[in-house]
This record gives sequence, C-alpha cells and structure tokens, in this order.
Amino acid sequence: MFASNDIESELVSVVLPTMNSERYIDMCLKSVSLQDYKNIEIILVDDAASIDKTREIAKKYTDFIYINGPERAIKRNYGVSVSNGKYLMHIDADMILSPSFISSCVSNMRQKQYLVGLYTPEVVLGKSFWGKVRRFERNFYNGTVIDSVRFIRKDAFIKSGGFDPTIIGVEDWDIDKKLLKIGKLNIAEDINLLKGVELNENKVIEWEKNFSAFLKEHGISCNYKNKPILFHNESDFNFKKYINKKNYYMASFNAYIKKWGECDPVIIKQFGVRYRYFSVFIENDKWKKLFKHPILTLGMYFLRFSVGIVFLKNMIFKRKITK
Repeated sequence: MFASNDIESELVSVVLPTMNSERYIDMCLKSVSLQDYKNIEIILVDDAASIDKTREIAKKYTDFIYINGPERAIKRNYGVSVSNGKYLMHIDADMILSPSFISSCVSNMRQKQYLVGLYTPEVVLGKSFWGKVRRFERNFYNGTVIDSVRFIRKDAFIKSGGFDPTIIGVEDWDIDKKLLKIGKLNIAEDINLLKGVELNENKVIEWEKNFSAFLKEHGISCNYKNKPILFHNESDFNFKKYINKKNYYMASFNAYIKKWGECDPVIIKQFGVRYRYFSVFIENDKWKKLFKHPILTLGMYFLRFSVGIVFLKNMIFKRKITK
C-alpha cells in the first residue's frame, strides 16, 4: 500500500495558459488548490494582451505567474520550461478538476510505469439544450483519437519536443502522436479501482462544499468522488461562437495533416467521415446511448454536420488559393 507521504513525494506541475480568463479562473484554481493531493505547483502563463483581472485573481493561488504567448502551445511549452514537477497537468481556465483528480492520475502512473500520458474523462457543464448535447457528444470521445492526454510524464514530454507552436487548436492531437512514439497512453482508471490507495476524505468534503451546488446548477449529478474527471464549463454555449472557434482552429488542420501524412491511420480517423460521424459513436457498444437519447443524438449530429460544412468550405477555399 502506498503511504500518503510516499505517493505525494512526486511533484505535479499544473500548467495553465490564459487570456482574459477572470470569469473562470478562480473556480479553476480553487479546484486545484482543494485537490486531495498536496504536492502541486501551479504555473499560470497569461497572454501579454490580457487586460482583465486574471493575474490578480491567480495571485491568491500561486506565485508562478508569467507572461508569454500568443498561442496556447507557446504558453504551455513555456510553462513546462519553468516547471519542476515529475508530472505535467495541462488544463484550460474554464475547467474544474474533481477532488481526487491528481491523486488518481499519479496513482495510475505509479502502478503502470509503461504509461507516458493519461486521457481523463471530460464532462461538459451546461443545463441548456445545447449544453446537454455537448455533454452527450463529449462522453463518446473519452480515450479515443478525438481525445487528448492531459496528464504527462515530464521526461516524456521533453523527449517528444513539446507542443508544436505552428499548429493551433489540434496541438493536443499532435503531442499525443509524438508521445506514442515514446510509450503508451491510456485512460485513467478511477482511484477506487487501484490497489493500495488511501483517500483524504477531509479534502473531498471541503471540495464538495465549494463545488457540489455549482455542478448541480449546471446540470451535473454524476458521482465524481474518487474519479479523475475534468468538468469543462461550457454553460454559456453559443452556437455562433462555437462555429467561429472551430473555424479558427481549422486554419492549422492542413499543417497537422501534412506533418503526419494523409494516409496516417490516426489522421484518417480524426478527419474521416466514417470514424468522426459513425464509428466513434457506435464502437464498444456505445451505439446503445444513441437509441436511449434520440433527441440528444439529433442535436449532436446537427452540430457535427455544421462543423463538417465549415471544414469543407475551408478545404475548398484553401485549394482554390493554392492553385
């Protein structure tokens, strides 16, 4: 059995890139500070163009506040360069960590030394119809090639060369592929499924006091105890902003595809109609969820096809320019 001071002897560096993030940053950092794992350093890298109170709020939780950018990959790489941890945890400002998130990830890594990175279940917050649709859609992606690792061994990250700053939006997919050349990736198991791990119940209780009511208000009633869950706050989901965001990320798709090749099997899955629109939703008996929630399924496919149309328009436009 791991003694508490034994398992917590390994420092975890939580790297957080921000840009005008005052709306979310307090809850995000509070969820990190209330982890039942103690040995954590928080490294926040804010954009030079950030003009709100992000840094001021962050000072309540960490002294490690830097300015760099502009893109997320550059901020993350810089955060790693000044970190001291054995493990890296990459999150965004609109995310909340479940109370045993980091202890679960460290336990997974210790018991499975062959792993270099972990996928973790992500749950989208939101009580509106589209919030429910996004939550429904996102649960199909956990641990697939559509997902991306959040918890990484630092030595493997450095060996991989880190995030590619020339790729925007899908730099997460790129780092996954580079890490797979070094070792294996897997989805983190719940801490109660691991052997010999003791939980800090007092921390869990304190976390619940701060977040349980908020989660219920935003449509979440799942059992998050002992589970490595990332709650992604998309409560203010706006269809136009969602499409514009996807459109912005699509600018780097060609660079990513060219880097790994159109015939790469993972690339085919990530951008191919067959996997993105069908296989990822039916593999491993996931198809049962589609029939159980027909309205959410229709909403999900509406979003998927809307993004697909934008993708096709971008591809046609780029081909015209290159001719």
